[in-house]
Amino acid sequence: MRLIIQLLSLLVRGTALMLGLVGFGMTAACLGGAWSDRLDAFTHAAPMWLMMGVGAVVLGGVFARNGERWVMVGLGAATLLGGAVLMGPDLWAAWRFKPATPVASDLKIVQFNVWHDNRTPEKSLAWILAQDADVVIMEEAGGYAMPIVGALKEAYPFASCDKLGRCETWIFSRKKMLARGSVPADMPYLSGSWATLADAKGPFTVAGVHYTWPIPAGPQQAQSRKLVQALAPFGTKSTILTGDFNSTPWSFTLKRQDKALGLRRWTRALPSWPAGKFSRVMAAPAPFLPIDHVYAGSEWHAVQVERGPALGSDHRPVVVTLRRK
Repeated sequence: MRLIIQLLSLLVRGTALMLGLVGFGMTAACLGGAWSDRLDAFTHAAPMWLMMGVGAVVLGGVFARNGERWVMVGLGAATLLGGAVLMGPDLWAAWRFKPATPVASDLKIVQFNVWHDNRTPEKSLAWILAQDADVVIMEEAGGYAMPIVGALKEAYPFASCDKLGRCETWIFSRKKMLARGSVPADMPYLSGSWATLADAKGPFTVAGVHYTWPIPAGPQQAQSRKLVQALAPFGTKSTILTGDFNSTPWSFTLKRQDKALGLRRWTRALPSWPAGKFSRVMAAPAPFLPIDHVYAGSEWHAVQVERGPALGSDHRPVVVTLRRK
């Protein structure tokens, strides 16, 4: 029995050391993302490295002794510190946000990657219609999600695209579209559309985009630079931007984008992926990566920011209600 206890103790202490070493090493690599796009790809898994730090502190603090304990706890604490540097600003902003009661004049927006492999498109459609939003922005609106597009073209008087199957990113609006268009097709390719909408306080532009994955490094950063250039003519006062950016807020890529756009990102530490059965063999009880975002210019202030339910897509929708100043 004593031998078994010793072996179990060794296993737990070894696990604590492994968690501390891996967590610390990966967090250090993440911080290197400030200079390297390749290292920045590791920042999207920052919550995982943070949990490794917690494990090292707890297991090392309870089961290790003397200098061994200090090494494990120290590695875990350093990991937690690095995680706080990466994730702290967004978590703090999310905690500080105070929702208000919406009024009739507010603008309700639904951002939703409906997924071309959507397993229950009728459920997604019913939920979208029930929101009675002023503007709906959808990505991956093809494949099994095509019936959603067709129904929304009937329910909404204005759409950013005329024909089914031609566009991947759609904007539907109850407000009149004064102009509309898509992101230029030159490389790097970026699926995106925009529409300038009429409003009593003056027209404003809404845009929706869909980024590629952060791996391999380079293409996503090029898409971000292209988006900044494409939105520049619309200014930073009344423009609204939403999309599936495939990028978490603790990545340096998104931090740079936030600064370059000149818009305020209102989705703070709001996980939207994965949702439900997001592959043939994998299912998620809850999302853990915030990769769907909503930005707005200085004329807008968010009064509500919410996440929708799992609806057959691998993303959960995001609902943001904005009030114009």
